[in-house]
Formats: sequence, structure tokens, C-alpha cells
Amino acid sequence: MSAAPGSGSNSGGGTFTPLLLAVLVMISAVAVVQIKQHNRNLTTRLDGMRQERERLQLEWAQLQLEQATLAQHGRVDELARRQFDMVDPLDYQIVPEDSAAAAGKPQ
Repeated sequence: MSAAPGSGSNSGGGTFTPLLLAVLVMISAVAVVQIKQHNRNLTTRLDGMRQERERLQLEWAQLQLEQATLAQHGRVDELARRQFDMVDPLDYQIVPEDSAAAAGKPQ
């Protein structure tokens, strides 16, 4: 004899499957919300880092310009003359090594 549909022998599986599916749908929905929030957080961090990169690039360009300005030959020459009393040599002399070493030793 076969059991009629809806009899007591098959009724336990009929309520378990929809309940399991409902739980899985809820878990899936919570996971989607968490992933979206994580994505928003990462996007916000990325935007902040891009702004920081742009600020640093601008600062780097300004520092390079400042370095080029400070390293100009005319400025360095003028500072050397003023601060260290440096002058252009009038006449070039070649000093032999022996006399240069002897000049450094006390007599």
C-alpha cells in the first residue's frame, strides 16, 4: 500500500525545506549588505588616498622648483663670494706635490 500525499510520513520534510531556504536567503541578504558596506568603506579610503597623492604630487613639484631655484649657478656664485669671500683666481699656479706636502708640515 502506498501512502497518500500529505499523510504523516512525508510531512516533516515539507516544512524543513522552506525554512532552510528562508534562513539561507536571510544569510545571503546579510552578506550582501556587509559586502556593500565594505565596498563603500574601501571606496572612501581610495578617494582619500587619491586626494593625498595629488597633494603630495603638488608638494613634490613645488619642492623641485624650489631646489632648482636654490641651485642656480648665479645664486651659488653670489653666496660663495659673499659668505666665504671667494674670488676668481687671477693666475693659475701648478703646485708640485712635494712643496704642497712640505707647506702643510710645521717647521
